[in-house]
Amino acid sequence: MVAHWHRAFYSIALYLITIFGLRAYMQSRTPFDLRKPLIVWNICLAAFSIIGTSRMLPEMFYVLKKYGLTFSVCNKSFADTVRVTGFWSDMFSYSKMLELGDTVFIVLRKQPLIFLHWYHHITVLLFTWYAHKDHSAPGRWYINMNYFVHSFMYSYYTLRAMRFKLPRFLSICITSLQIAQMIMGFYVGYHAYSTKWKGEHCWYPDDTAVFGLLMYSSYFMLFVWYFYNAYISPPIKAKKVD
Repeated sequence: MVAHWHRAFYSIALYLITIFGLRAYMQSRTPFDLRKPLIVWNICLAAFSIIGTSRMLPEMFYVLKKYGLTFSVCNKSFADTVRVTGFWSDMFSYSKMLELGDTVFIVLRKQPLIFLHWYHHITVLLFTWYAHKDHSAPGRWYINMNYFVHSFMYSYYTLRAMRFKLPRFLSICITSLQIAQMIMGFYVGYHAYSTKWKGEHCWYPDDTAVFGLLMYSSYFMLFVWYFYNAYISPPIKAKKVD
């Protein structure tokens, strides 16, 4: 992956052609149910995220307690010297490719395909592979946060696919957790970048840092806008036609 990170571009191109091609194909066709495959899919991704969290998080807690915040965002030992977290960092990067399959379920079931969904998928994949080639130090935080949030998110999706009646506040909590992740992601990137510019050692290449800050800024705005439209803005009533 380190030597071939640019292959993410090929995957993204294939992904976009596939999902928009399938959406056009499905316009005049009956949506697939796919409930059982979707349950299995979400269970697998939830389990993967939970295991990833359990394998990555102890190392970050240890580093924070012993060395502090700046070390945790500037030292890449999690990827280079710790065997367990190095392995689960690699698995995280590969999983971003696998998660593109989420969108296939959406288009085959003829559910709304919003910009936030596919933009998030392609930019996460590209940034993850690009940052992973250098084992950027803030990845310790980015990976842990993503594993943690996805543990809840895919568990929630599993229950929804199983047709459990879930209270609305759970959906609000999931989106709020995602927004908090974007805020923290921006802060971690900014802290690492500012530490480096003060002349202190911090393993975060300039181009990756700028990419990350722009990405997390865009995510924050898009998720807040989604939150407003989904949970705050009153529904638009259809105009009466005489």
